[in-house]
Amino acid sequence: MNLHELLREREAAGEPIRVGLIGSGRFGTMYLSQARNIPGVRVVGVADINVARARESFERVGWPAEDIVDSVADLAEGKTAVVADAMELIAADLDVIVEATGNPVVGITHALAAIESGKHVMMVTVEADALAGPALARRAKDAGVVYALAYGDQPALIIELVDWARTSGFDVVCAGKGAKYLPGYHQMNPDNVWDHWEFSDELKASGQLNPYMHTSFRDGTKAAIEMAAVANAAQLRPGENGLTFSPGDLEEIATVCRPQAAGGALEHEGTVDVMSSYTREGDWIPHNTQEGVFVVVKATNEYVSSCFTEYPWHPDPSGQYAALYRPYHYVGLELNMSIANAVLRGVATGAATGFYADVVATAKKDLAAGEVLDGEGGFAVYGKLVPAQTSVDKGYLPVALAHHVPLKNAVAQGQSVRWDDVEIDDSLAQALELRRETEALVAGS
Repeated sequence: MNLHELLREREAAGEPIRVGLIGSGRFGTMYLSQARNIPGVRVVGVADINVARARESFERVGWPAEDIVDSVADLAEGKTAVVADAMELIAADLDVIVEATGNPVVGITHALAAIESGKHVMMVTVEADALAGPALARRAKDAGVVYALAYGDQPALIIELVDWARTSGFDVVCAGKGAKYLPGYHQMNPDNVWDHWEFSDELKASGQLNPYMHTSFRDGTKAAIEMAAVANAAQLRPGENGLTFSPGDLEEIATVCRPQAAGGALEHEGTVDVMSSYTREGDWIPHNTQEGVFVVVKATNEYVSSCFTEYPWHPDPSGQYAALYRPYHYVGLELNMSIANAVLRGVATGAATGFYADVVATAKKDLAAGEVLDGEGGFAVYGKLVPAQTSVDKGYLPVALAHHVPLKNAVAQGQSVRWDDVEIDDSLAQALELRRETEALVAGS
């Protein structure tokens, strides 16, 4: 279906898709940079607690200052509101809310409010999806709106590849992505994070980079969160030992991401994984998979296996496994694929269909009773991917709720934190409600 043509029809009819964006960080700014060039779409407003930052984002992408107003109530044709209160934006006359705050607890609050007011939700804050995506997706379905992972981020692109594979008649062996990983990364913290990035010294010292966020990108937390979103949408089950981060180049995807019984790295078929762009010795792998996404499929019969080997598809040595690979993701520049699919086709670019995978807080070092956990990308814990059933059975604490919570019990390095080990703040009531709904879905997964 030609989405662009459908968008042009909306433009011609004077009925553009009305979009509200919450959060004007990198992802949101990238979307704003494209929005004025897309027919049939109108950004009605942007909400950010830092209004000045939001205005800077508009300026950065060349948005005319005269087209920006300070209140949703002041909106007129061609104007866009910038407000501090996300609820003011959610209450406006909109079709879609894009949740891009990066805060999982706040993201759940915004998504629920949008769903309850009959708006589609594009969830950029994948941390919220890993925490309670199955419950959010179910509530959206019951409300007759679309809840979707944001196209442009890797999970939605991976899910698209999974859909291609299954629609083509293949069984999915593994779905995944590439990332930089070395032994010891799980112990990385904001004090040493810049030793593991290739940014210039000037940029590192500029204050533009968030050391906590970039720690989560390298210590395995972000990878686990993204793979949980994929697993829950595509009904894939992670291995008990989490992601392997096995090294390899793009020609070796099908060789690495096949079961151990076949010579690969996986505990079983029908799973998710991440490949490292570095050897275990710390050498950069040429033609690696970093920034890319992939799906590995298995030949359904001998004829298909012969096709794998006759074409330059880089199958594994047995000719039984092959991969489809996309080398890049364009982040917020691609977001309108989610918006257009939701409004024009009623289709989500990825949404949880059950609870198959979880990301649990795991100690980076020996933690003593009384210490306060500092969440994703901090000094205390990283996020480890585990099967949802394992997480529920063992009472593990999701990493998204490991922010500013004190420990009641000591936790040894490498051990996952349990609900019983922490004191949970009553202010998390809404997130906890959605989390309990999510955990209840594990029996039906």
